[in-house]
Amino acid sequence: QVQLVESGGGSVQAGGSLRLSCAGSGNTYSSYCMGWFRQAPGKEREGVATLWGGASTYYADSVKGRFTISQDNANDILYLQMNTLKPADTAMYYCAAHSGPGSLCLASGPEYFVYWGLGTQVPVSS
Repeated sequence: QVQLVESGGGSVQAGGSLRLSCAGSGNTYSSYCMGWFRQAPGKEREGVATLWGGASTYYADSVKGRFTISQDNANDILYLQMNTLKPADTAMYYCAAHSGPGSLCLASGPEYFVYWGLGTQVPVSS
């Protein structure tokens, strides 16, 4: 059973930065597809960034050039560095993982991900 725990959320002003972390259990990240998703009030959950094989990445158009996904395999930690935050980035951010093939990793929707954290809130004020 994979367990994921997010941290690092919090209130930030527009233009600011935050780094989210996702701690996993049991040799997760070296062989799993890892992703960050977000859900704003009244909206569907959407993909933000995914990582496959520690090197291949996908970013939603809305965050390209501002967000960076990375992982620390030795310590099973997934990161999301978020820069130049905007009020539109306000959401609950979730870490997720699945053990399926790489073809179902990058740009895949939340329905492909089996393991989820409880989320961390990121409110961005203008």
